[in-house]
Amino acid sequence: MNSQTLDVAYVASLARIELGKEEETLFQSQLGKVLEYAQELRQVDVSSVPDTPIDPNLPTNVLREDVLRASLSAAEALRNAPKQANHLFIMPKIVE
Repeated sequence: MNSQTLDVAYVASLARIELGKEEETLFQSQLGKVLEYAQELRQVDVSSVPDTPIDPNLPTNVLREDVLRASLSAAEALRNAPKQANHLFIMPKIVE
């Protein structure tokens, strides 16, 4: 898909975003500029840039320790859910 044929309305519908005609036109232009810039970046010669090495001296696990703490119960989490079943959130299908 090139910047001339971007279907902003279709992408907005997939994201469940309502856009007015002025917004569609604005986003069409902005997204086209972003894609044009990305195309320019693809033409930059990076063959002389070395790969980033992995430092063997870095610690292998930099995550924090797991600590138990209070959280919402299932009933509290589901309290404002528009749809629910079997203690789960029911969501509309968004993948085509």
